[in-house]
Amino acid sequence: MPKSSLLNPLLALLLAYAVCGSQALAQDEIDNENIHLRSIRLIHPSNFGIDRAELDTIKASMQQAVDEGFIPGALLLVGNGRGVGVLETVGMQGPDSDTPVNADTLFRIYSMTKPIISVATLSLAEDGLLALDDAVSDYIPEFGDLQVIDRDSGEIGAARVPITIEHLLTHQSGIVQEPFAMNTPLGPRYRDSFVDILTGPDPADKSAEYLAEFNSITARELAGRIGRQPVLFEPGSAWHYGHSTDVLGAVLEVAAGKPLDEVLREHIFAPIGMSDTSFYVDPSQAFRIAEPYYGPMTDNTIPRAMFSGGGGLNSSAEDYLRFAAMLLNGGSYRGNRIIERATLDRMREKTFDESVSREFFFYGDVSDWGLGFHLQPTSDDPNGPHNFGWRGIGGTIFIVDEENDFFLVYMEQRWGGPQGAPFDNNAAVRMVYEAMRN
Repeated sequence: MPKSSLLNPLLALLLAYAVCGSQALAQDEIDNENIHLRSIRLIHPSNFGIDRAELDTIKASMQQAVDEGFIPGALLLVGNGRGVGVLETVGMQGPDSDTPVNADTLFRIYSMTKPIISVATLSLAEDGLLALDDAVSDYIPEFGDLQVIDRDSGEIGAARVPITIEHLLTHQSGIVQEPFAMNTPLGPRYRDSFVDILTGPDPADKSAEYLAEFNSITARELAGRIGRQPVLFEPGSAWHYGHSTDVLGAVLEVAAGKPLDEVLREHIFAPIGMSDTSFYVDPSQAFRIAEPYYGPMTDNTIPRAMFSGGGGLNSSAEDYLRFAAMLLNGGSYRGNRIIERATLDRMREKTFDESVSREFFFYGDVSDWGLGFHLQPTSDDPNGPHNFGWRGIGGTIFIVDEENDFFLVYMEQRWGGPQGAPFDNNAAVRMVYEAMRN
């Protein structure tokens, strides 16, 4: 199919954004002095080895997920430093919405917050405000008397080593999360020590006391309560998902002497123009928020004291593109350097060795983990090369593949619901790779 006929639907979509008040699409070379120009510059999908028939197959699967009632809508974006070659959207922003999903739609990205926090951590390290081998107790004193709980007996004893900032980045801290610990003696301790402000809908059916705490607990207070609890294993001895990045967010606040939203704005968002990424959405922008069919989600227009480093951000596909493009470009975006290339290379180094248990690792014996990113092999060779990135529990995902020179951002909003969707974040990655290789 000719290039002009392929791009016309996407150009029409982007022009529609401009009518709604968005900035115009930049078709020429981007001026590094104007960071707020559109981040989407369309190029032909053949730049990524993808043809129209393959795009039609991908979009049909996305549309099927909408037609069968799994999601109201979704967006898939693939690009690199030259531009965006895939921008496919289906459906509406929510069950009761008549606004199509678009590049400006705001999604709760949940754990896709974590890589942003990790990059900010390394940025602060470059500035000399912290070091990876610093003990977390240097910033959060409640971790000073660290203890370990036996998973079987519940016996508690002193930890042999302290938790470091690097342990938080690698999820080898021993800090977990209530849903992952309920079959251990640690789960009930988490449940009884702090409210679950990190996942799920607003707790409307809770007591007034619970709701007051839900709205007022801060990242620093949460980290302190976690620090007073034992950890599930000796720091550095295993990988386990949980509250590590929430604690890391509190560490950044202490190290920088600023709230976490200001830290992120200064070190990442302002320099690369991520103006639509925030912990809470201004009510005037509520019309842009995606909502799910399944799993009511927290009202992200209500500001609360918590800035959750583990899962609190909202973002658009266009905004997150900037973050992914910065990573693909070795740590800089449109002339604005966020971290040094050598620092980013360090973040992509494998952290599993024979001393680190994979018992709780999501990918078993396949893949690895860096300083805040998954490291997924892009071929049948488990040793790599690897892409890197992460996903969010609300259905989102991003990956950066330096070897094949592309990034992928997929956005949907879904919390549980029926299994077996014909398209989701796993299918997005799989089908794009298949299209590229055909």
